[in-house]
Amino acid sequence: MSLKIVIANRSIKLIGTLVKILAYPFHFIFKNKRFTIPKQSNPFIKNKTESIIPRIIWQTNFTNKVTLPVYANYLFNRLISPDYEYRYVSTEDRLSFLEEHASTEIFEAYKKLTDGASQADLWRMFVLNYYGGIYMDIDAHAVWPLSKIINPEDSEVFLLNKQHYTNYFIATAKDNPIIQKTLQIIVDNIQHKKIGGGVYDLTGPSTLNLAIGETKVNYRFYRLTCVQGSFTNEYFQYIDKPKGKWTHAKKEELIKDV
Repeated sequence: MSLKIVIANRSIKLIGTLVKILAYPFHFIFKNKRFTIPKQSNPFIKNKTESIIPRIIWQTNFTNKVTLPVYANYLFNRLISPDYEYRYVSTEDRLSFLEEHASTEIFEAYKKLTDGASQADLWRMFVLNYYGGIYMDIDAHAVWPLSKIINPEDSEVFLLNKQHYTNYFIATAKDNPIIQKTLQIIVDNIQHKKIGGGVYDLTGPSTLNLAIGETKVNYRFYRLTCVQGSFTNEYFQYIDKPKGKWTHAKKEELIKDV
């Protein structure tokens, strides 16, 4: 099975590279052409097997009007896991959702964040704790059907890269203690301005790894599960928001007083 997935991963990367190559002249000619990612899309097929982790893919971005590569990435996730529901949540909808469902402490912490990636970091932990499901960054895609790599009895699947656990893919049932602890760490970091090296430490993967600590969790290796950047890159993801990636954010501007 692993060999099949490795081959699939490399094949997908080749297809993704071709998409990017073609997208440069496409968007040079059609400068204002954008594709719309729907806010919600039902499963294409019904999976009759019950799953502890809800079959929902969650994604968020600063806009759902996207370039061809980002849209191709979205379509690939829909096609490779047709038995999953898809939910896209905008910047505005993240705020509304947290205002309605989160505690005052969490909501006030969220409002202090100025960077979209940090906001998405906090939101993903809250929505996964509230509903459960699978979160993937907008530039990430599964390399094998999710129902084939996530067992019905799994209550969590974390993603391990070469160094540590990462938060660009998280699969979990609701009310996961690790997710709850990560959310608490993020809120504490915001309240006490524990910015560290920037977004990565304030709200990003560092908080998840701190929450996991020495706890044994169910995980998969990223190359056999979910990878980033096959179909898109920073240029295509932020074509309408230059230098919008979290790596360009200034540490001293990540938290504002509300």
